[in-house]
This record gives sequence, C-alpha cells and structure tokens, in this order.
Amino acid sequence: MEIPDCDLMASLAGGDDLALDRLMERWASRVAAFLYRMTGQREIAADLAQETFVKLYQARDRYRADGNFSTYLFAIASNLAKNHARWRKRHPTVSLDASSDEVNGPALHLVDPRAGPGETAQKMETMTAVSKAFQALPPDLREAMSLFIYEGMGYAEIGVLMGCTGKAVETRIYRARQILKEQLKEICP
Repeated sequence: MEIPDCDLMASLAGGDDLALDRLMERWASRVAAFLYRMTGQREIAADLAQETFVKLYQARDRYRADGNFSTYLFAIASNLAKNHARWRKRHPTVSLDASSDEVNGPALHLVDPRAGPGETAQKMETMTAVSKAFQALPPDLREAMSLFIYEGMGYAEIGVLMGCTGKAVETRIYRARQILKEQLKEICP
C-alpha cells in the first residue's frame, strides 16, 4: 500500500528523513521534466530539481496538508525556475554545449527505432520545431501549458500555483495554443 504524500511530509517533519527519499522516488522525474520544459536545459533542470527537494526538506515544518502536495511541490519548482530565469537575464552567458542539447534532446527518445531514415528525420525535425516553439513561449504561458498538459493539473489548481484565477489560466493556455498553432502551421498542418 502506497503511503500518501501528505503522510510522508508529516513523517519528514517528525524526523524521518527517509520519507524524503520516498517523495523523491515518486516525484523527481516529473519535477525534472517540468523544469526541463521551463528552462530548456537538462543540466540546469537537474540542478533545480535537486534544489526543489532541498527546499522541500527545509520547509518540512511549514507544510500544511490542506491542499494538493503536487501543487505545493510544483510551486517550489516553479519559483526556482523563475528565479533562475531572472538570474540568467542579469547574467547572460553563451553555452559551449548548446548544440548538444539540440542533438540529444527529448526527441531522440521518442522516435520509433523501426522507422526508416526518412521518416525518422522528418519526425526529429517536427519534434525539434515543436520543442523550440514551446521554449519560445512567454514563461507564464509555458508554465501553464506544462502543468496542464504534462502534469494533468486543472485550471483552478494551476491558478493556485501561479497566483491567478482559473479563468486566467484558461486564457493563458488558449493564448499558448494559438501562438503554437501559428508558429507550427507550416510543419503541422
């Protein structure tokens, strides 16, 4: 029987540090994937995911089980991603490995190994274009879309996390879809 997240947080607050391991096993990959979609860089996403769980541990005594644990956890991750984006804006750098993320990005793992070279190349181009278009969305639209599509959160839950109404979230998702539709109309008719 799986222990609920709120009970694991209560155990963590009570001094059972192994409860954090269980939470990390359960949530680390989803948090890292969310942060990758927010930052577009695997190494930074991995670092921010680890920092998310450090912050979770530090806040173990302040956690209140009156809401969804996932909302609480993704709020921490989202804040870290926003802080990182602000820091990057103040400290611009050029990555020497920028092309390696494009070559080894998420598209590489989604291509059918039985497909022919032409079909594989076409799918890789499409997935790369979609990924670039998604990364080019404004941060608030990208965050709302990530939480809605990949985390399956509802408008109200995303609104709590983002500090806005469910209607505002619905509008952001609509705007993101319209932008993506316009940017990808040549590739995905």
